[in-house]
Amino acid sequence: MENEKVVLCGASKYEEKYYLNPEFNRLPGDIRDELQAMCVLFVEDVGGVLTLEYDEEANLQFVTMADEGDLLYDEIGSALKIKQLQQTKQELLESLELYYQVFFLGKPLDTEEKE
Repeated sequence: MENEKVVLCGASKYEEKYYLNPEFNRLPGDIRDELQAMCVLFVEDVGGVLTLEYDEEANLQFVTMADEGDLLYDEIGSALKIKQLQQTKQELLESLELYYQVFFLGKPLDTEEKE
């Protein structure tokens, strides 16, 4: 998996579809539902395509794309919406990063309290 990004989920305004990577089907249903709502509402607001991807360091990244001729895609709104989601969904996003590190990368869970 070196230098390979792993897609957690995504949504497309163009196809009006939501995608959850089947490897993450073991996530609790309420988290899957929250991810779906977050992605679908994002593309409804700003257009284009949104994917949540893990980078090489297991950080969860928001990646947006739009067709070249898409005049309805809101690039500025997209950046603002990502910042908003990173703040309001910080706990969820951090938990998803930890989940990926432990269950996919096999990193041991650090159970010691950090002071």
